Amino acid sequence: MCGIVGRVDFDRDLRSEWADFRRAVDTMGCRGPDAEGMWLEQHVALGHRRLAVIDLVGGAQPMVAEEDGHVLAALTYSGEVYNFRELRTELEGRGHLFRTRSDTEVVLRAYLEWGAACAERLNGMYAFAVWDARKEELLLVRDRLGVKPLYYAETPSGVLFGSEPKAILESGLVEPVVTVEGIAEALSVVKTPTHAVFRDIHEVRPGHIVRVHRNGVAPQRYWALEARPHTDDLATTIATVRELLTDTVKRQLVSDVPLSTLLSGGLDSSAVTGLAAAQGPIRSYDVDFAGYTENFTPSTMRSSSDAPYVADVVRHLGNDHVSLVLDTGDLMDTDVRSAVLRARDLPLSVGDLDTSLYLLFRAVRERSTVALSGEAADELFGGYRWFHDEDAVHAGTFPWLVVMGPNARGEGGLLDRAFMEKIDVPGYVRQRYAEALAEVPRLEGETGLERRMREIGHLHLTRMVAWLLDRKDRMSMASGLEVRVPFCDHRLVEYVFNTPWSMKTFDGREKSLLRAAASHVLPRSVVDRKKSPYPVTQDPTYTQAVRKELRALLADPDAPIAPFLDRDRALAEAGRTDTLTGEWDRFPVESVLQWNAWLKRYGVRLEV
Repeated sequence: MCGIVGRVDFDRDLRSEWADFRRAVDTMGCRGPDAEGMWLEQHVALGHRRLAVIDLVGGAQPMVAEEDGHVLAALTYSGEVYNFRELRTELEGRGHLFRTRSDTEVVLRAYLEWGAACAERLNGMYAFAVWDARKEELLLVRDRLGVKPLYYAETPSGVLFGSEPKAILESGLVEPVVTVEGIAEALSVVKTPTHAVFRDIHEVRPGHIVRVHRNGVAPQRYWALEARPHTDDLATTIATVRELLTDTVKRQLVSDVPLSTLLSGGLDSSAVTGLAAAQGPIRSYDVDFAGYTENFTPSTMRSSSDAPYVADVVRHLGNDHVSLVLDTGDLMDTDVRSAVLRARDLPLSVGDLDTSLYLLFRAVRERSTVALSGEAADELFGGYRWFHDEDAVHAGTFPWLVVMGPNARGEGGLLDRAFMEKIDVPGYVRQRYAEALAEVPRLEGETGLERRMREIGHLHLTRMVAWLLDRKDRMSMASGLEVRVPFCDHRLVEYVFNTPWSMKTFDGREKSLLRAAASHVLPRSVVDRKKSPYPVTQDPTYTQAVRKELRALLADPDAPIAPFLDRDRALAEAGRTDTLTGEWDRFPVESVLQWNAWLKRYGVRLEV
């Protein structure tokens, strides 16, 4: 896993701009702590920071393919292609010679053989840029589900690109300006494809390629979810899901560096850990809070704490396990919170959810370079509470916003009411929902609940999962840790997306299909456990500490967020003494603190 950076300028000779370009490359240092590389030719500059995982010696980048002393193509690549061995064999049969064992060289040779169509042959998580010297054309390519991020900004004579916006902003050619639309995007849990919040920066959409040539920039799709009839019976469906999961976990265990799993004691992470343990010894990690299990208070989102179920899985599998126990001091550490903001590039943090995840990944990185995660199973198999809430399902908006409440929808909070009316987050969400719904593929003859649940599934796999994958990528790569997500294997996603809702809930519970497919590697307690999201601290001292920071902010006349606050409401919130135990309850305060830090650190100009 790595960080990539680049620039194309058809009107400039970039070969003299090493020093300026190096600064952009250095912004990706956390993503690639093991090595760096730059390749500059007349109209192109490619940069790379490497986290060495496969072929530690031979996988240096940017990687260049030459013939008779002439450059054919150059590649800067981030990610993992899990079928690279099969592709290498096929390419060798077509006459390609390889000098490394890396999947990077397979991707480069695949491009030389099949051009842009090579993306359709890749199984994995990836974001890469390939410069075709023969055509003087750049291709930006992103994996099907968007596991790996990739951003770009057009310039008058080319583009800038990078794994994160900070790499583009470092150039000084793009200003950190955010318009009304960008503010609405940042305040809503929607994650609009291609939208990067900053005015002139765009994301490469998952499953897409962006061509850059002298005549301009042209995005094109190479993959999207399609509606197909599901003809397998229940027994065959369960067996197929089990087979696909087993295969993808096995593929994703390939590594030349220490590998582990993330284990919360929930169905998703336990299934991944169990399938990995079936292949050989595995180490796992979880995060916990001091006194959390002893003092746990059930809520509508979380009916149980993780620790007892983690212990059951470890006893069942016999794997080596490490539990990271955090307290309020850890979660409020100034350097840690600053690192989280720097990793995010945006004020999107949901408080201790991000801080604890960052600290967990930092602890995992002490002994492992790669970790497997259960992310995306809820979106794929229907695990969240709102999948099973009739009001949320039929609300005519993104269903998660109904359950999360007004604070998650940007309708509550501590920002000035006149300011919020101008931003109009509810109107923005309505627009984005209509766009998302229009993209849903339809199956002829499908009606009623099955039709609606296809829509709900598509909304999650194109919007909600993108928000969560981005969070996981940023927190992990800030620690130099590669996190793999087996549930994002496109073969599994395509199959389960087209499985009827009645099969996904065949026994009346959430994720029935996954429970049945993974039950052979799990203890009974986990098979029967009700969905419980990633934990948040319930320590009242954390709420007190957050409010204390809000009071300090309100006492600072130079706080950049001050002109946008409803000061009376903020003062009332800062003076409260009750305990808030859920992330969305604390969201208004956490959001203000993050926005203030972001405006200050990034020098952002809000155009409102």
